[in-house]
Amino acid sequence: MFELSMESDREPDISPLVRLNAITLIIFTRYPTPGAVKTRLIPAVGAVAAANLHRQMVENTIHQARILAARLPISIEVHFDGNNSQPMADWLGADLVYESQGAGDLGVRMDRSISKTFQAGAERVVLIGTDCPELTANILDRAFELLQSRDLVLGAAQDGGYYLIGMRQPQPELFVDIDWSTDRVCQQTIDIANRRNLATGFVSTLADIDRPEDIPRLTKLGLGARMSIVIPALNEARSIAKVLECIHNLPNLEVILVDGGSIDDTVAIAQNFDVKVLSSPPGRAAQMNAGAKAATGEILLFLHADTFLPLGFETMVRSTLQAPLSRETPSPVAGAFTLHIDDPLPILRSIERLVAWRSQWRQMPYGDQAIFLMAATFWDIGGFVEMPIMEDYELIRRLQHRGRIEILSAPVLTSARRWLKRGVWKTTLINQAIVFGYTIGISPTRLAAWYRRG
Repeated sequence: MFELSMESDREPDISPLVRLNAITLIIFTRYPTPGAVKTRLIPAVGAVAAANLHRQMVENTIHQARILAARLPISIEVHFDGNNSQPMADWLGADLVYESQGAGDLGVRMDRSISKTFQAGAERVVLIGTDCPELTANILDRAFELLQSRDLVLGAAQDGGYYLIGMRQPQPELFVDIDWSTDRVCQQTIDIANRRNLATGFVSTLADIDRPEDIPRLTKLGLGARMSIVIPALNEARSIAKVLECIHNLPNLEVILVDGGSIDDTVAIAQNFDVKVLSSPPGRAAQMNAGAKAATGEILLFLHADTFLPLGFETMVRSTLQAPLSRETPSPVAGAFTLHIDDPLPILRSIERLVAWRSQWRQMPYGDQAIFLMAATFWDIGGFVEMPIMEDYELIRRLQHRGRIEILSAPVLTSARRWLKRGVWKTTLINQAIVFGYTIGISPTRLAAWYRRG
């Protein structure tokens, strides 16, 4: 057990009773402070969303640990980066033991944590990270079972590291001369174990979430709030099947297609997928409001029928909008994606750069960037104003009064057809003229007529 200073009359943070169990699970993590966690994800999703992704994975790991604790008499210790345990306890609960990792590189900190836990009376210790969302109580159970007959247990990560290490006594040599944060970590640890003739067991190899390309691996877990995707459609038979194919079968998510009176096969095609198909008078605003009324999700995402969402979009969206742990890091009020136009014309790359500037610096994404927000926020501002044009512009303008709009660097892929039909620069100039006309008070009905005439 840890020695408690007799010079302080303050209640100790750690109860000795918690450490009477012979087996201990140590969870290595840190508080989800934006900008300080998951830094390699920040370029793709932003600092707040990256912190919320970290938060989701930690909470999922803690949940699995508590499932295991219902089966086995184990102690659960959270060893965190920092010195103040109170924010950790406020976040994860007072039923856990909290310890600072202390100073040093990763190997020094892990060795220190494991050694101190054995000194406190543990007989089997497993240390895990929180970057593998597929880690389950069954895997943890198997690790402790293997330690009944093995000196060492490892859970390898697909990137060459490991997410789990367990032992029956301190093995400080396992943490020396390791090239941390490389794909050699696990093999180097195995080589040391072999040289020391340690009997080693292995549990499942898992993927961790560390880089933007890893985010889609979270999809099947469906972590976080339920999401509803609303697609207004009118004669979209050419593209709707491919769009729905990418999104209709995802967990904790529903798709609602609202048809505005198509005379092609749009409705028939959509009915072949696991989506809700509704009818509405034509007009994007009316159609999207109808879809939002039928939605059951806490999050709404409005998607054009010719636009494809990026892999892992649902995790990015949920993380962006997740409620903050503190008022110092408020979540965005809404978000959208970067725009990529589906055509190799070099001039369209210039359009994309203009859209990126408008979105980032003016906080003004348009509907073809897949706007998303909490359903409660959507209804609180009155939904879409039902007008024949500029409904997305007006929605964003009202949202700007509520807070920041996050633009994710992950791109949606939208059809180039409206640029190619009239010409790229002509389409761009028409769009800007319509925006200018709206801002000086020309009626949306007149603007819509001008837009149709081009």
